Amino acid sequence: MRLDEEQESQNIEDRRGFRVSRGVAGGGIGTIVIVLVALYFGVDPSLLLQGNLQETNVPQGTSPQSQSSSQDEMRQFVARVLGSTERTWSKIFQAAGRTYEKPTLVLFSDTVQSACGFAQAAAGPFYCGPDRKVYIDLSFYRDLRQRFQAPGDFAQAYVIAHEVGHHVQNLLGIMSKVQSLQSRATTRNEANALSVRLELQADCLAGIWASYANRERNILEQGDVEEGLNAAAQIGDDRMQKRAQGYVVPEGFTHGSAEQRVQWFRRGIESADLKQCDTFARRSVS
Repeated sequence: MRLDEEQESQNIEDRRGFRVSRGVAGGGIGTIVIVLVALYFGVDPSLLLQGNLQETNVPQGTSPQSQSSSQDEMRQFVARVLGSTERTWSKIFQAAGRTYEKPTLVLFSDTVQSACGFAQAAAGPFYCGPDRKVYIDLSFYRDLRQRFQAPGDFAQAYVIAHEVGHHVQNLLGIMSKVQSLQSRATTRNEANALSVRLELQADCLAGIWASYANRERNILEQGDVEEGLNAAAQIGDDRMQKRAQGYVVPEGFTHGSAEQRVQWFRRGIESADLKQCDTFARRSVS
């Protein structure tokens, strides 16, 4: 990627080196599992928990640890990618007569406290709607490269752009509508299907960012798109389930299959059209 022309976002909250301890009430082990699954796949946990988390301990902090040069480089990378999304979405919202409210990106290590509850690094990056913040432990990028076999800087940028896509959905009122529909769903499959549409739309919105930024500032290099599409495929529900349990249960999908995620990310990149990202208006997202 070419990020030299992208200004670093000032909306970075660095909590690395701080330790957080808190308990989870109201759901026991089942609630913890739901939180980890939701966070790992990048969905706002409040859509699933609907307020089941309660704070029981005050976060405990220590002085931030000195960061390695590689981590500092990654912080700069993340800040530039976030800045690029801010620049792009501000223009898109302005063209529609709206103001883009920029999210904050929180860097953390090991554990973090958000308005959506307590999270551990193993849960992966996530967006929390109530506080409008994206959370990421930079160690996730090692997992993306090694565990999920999705190397490359554009693959890393896609992760941030997907979470920012959830922020866009939040600003547009889409997340609250989905939450309302899920609360009225009569079956788990119905609720999961809504989650899949939400996640695929975030993939498409990530593609729109990449398309706009590349058209205006030529940020993409040869092979970048393939890196992003590979990352989208590697975190498809079918591949995630296959790795975790050795078999696939389509009824349990919450984010979409590898094929679907690639399809919608590609749709955003190729069309750069918000209307093409309306996963809820289509009878099928396949």
